[in-house]
Amino acid sequence: MLQPRLTGVEPVEGLKLRLDYETGETKLFDVAPYVSGPWFGELKEEDYFRTVHLLPGGIGIEWSNGQDIAPHELYEYSKPM
Repeated sequence: MLQPRLTGVEPVEGLKLRLDYETGETKLFDVAPYVSGPWFGELKEEDYFRTVHLLPGGIGIEWSNGQDIAPHELYEYSKPM
């Protein structure tokens, strides 16, 4: 299944992301379950977590050192706001 494209991403307190989609949906995604090990563990640092940004064309998100979460996971496992 293709997910709608993202139009915005905003870090929220508690290792969560507010995700805005082209459909007008706004969803909340909890990153906490992903934050372990040396690669994703870096996301525990608040200043670093806030570096999240959209990939070109709204196809996903990424942090400044390359960590990302699959777009289908973002859409399927987030909760409507």
